[in-house]
Amino acid sequence: MLGAGAVALSFAAVLIRLTDAPSIVIAGGRLLTASLVLAPFFWSRFGRMRRELSGRNWLPIVGAGAFLAVHFVLWIESLRHTTVASSVVLVAMDPIFVAVLSPLVLRERVPWRIALAIALGFAGTAIIAGPSFGSGLATRGNLLALGGAACAAGYLMIGRRVRQRVELLAYVYVMYTVAAVILVGLMFATGHTLGGLAPSAYGFIVLLALGPQLVGHTSFNWALRYLSAPAVAMAILFEPVGATLLAWWVLRETPRTFEVLGGLVILAAIYLAVSEGMKRVPSRPPAAPVG
Repeated sequence: MLGAGAVALSFAAVLIRLTDAPSIVIAGGRLLTASLVLAPFFWSRFGRMRRELSGRNWLPIVGAGAFLAVHFVLWIESLRHTTVASSVVLVAMDPIFVAVLSPLVLRERVPWRIALAIALGFAGTAIIAGPSFGSGLATRGNLLALGGAACAAGYLMIGRRVRQRVELLAYVYVMYTVAAVILVGLMFATGHTLGGLAPSAYGFIVLLALGPQLVGHTSFNWALRYLSAPAVAMAILFEPVGATLLAWWVLRETPRTFEVLGGLVILAAIYLAVSEGMKRVPSRPPAAPVG
């Protein structure tokens, strides 16, 4: 599931670069489409899931949706100011934030293999993004991507806690809907609408919803019930490698030597993190909540 999600996420940056629409419109359209696709499945089972969506679970899910919305606003805008390689590796630095905060927020110990994987992931990220830091034009994009990484860390840590109590469909539908409402509200507040786009833009937005969102993000939210937040966050580091290769093929953005070297370091980090995370999977998965 993590592998399928990482591959799906790799297509996001290229699809966004191909979409001729403002960043906020792309983000709002992506989450709105994902929410609409899930709606029939959620409401057909709402009676069974109602109990687990009551009380203490509502506020954290709304918080996760808010983090996700801001993550997309910052990251998608970053792609307008810097290269695909730099943007995706910097936004994938959420494991650094997760690893630092998990012992404090989630009371989860960070094993030495995860710590080593984080160090390698950080090194690989720095190798890939390093050449672009000399460009003043790219600085804004790099900072936006880092802000997106911080928001992604908050989203993952909330998911790690809430997913122990709430089943996948209920969690992702409510969270994606909250994010969609926030993004569509921001879209209208800034004078944008979903109307008047080129037909290709609508097609790319739908592909973003079906692939990177419903397959990519949903698979990671599924894994949060079984693996630690740092391990899941580290698996997302495959995205920079896949996105860089796709940008080379589709956008003709040839990866530089430093980007190739950094990608190899990141792959080593992913192996360490996921292998350690799999050791922590319980022999029997947690029972589904009753409701």
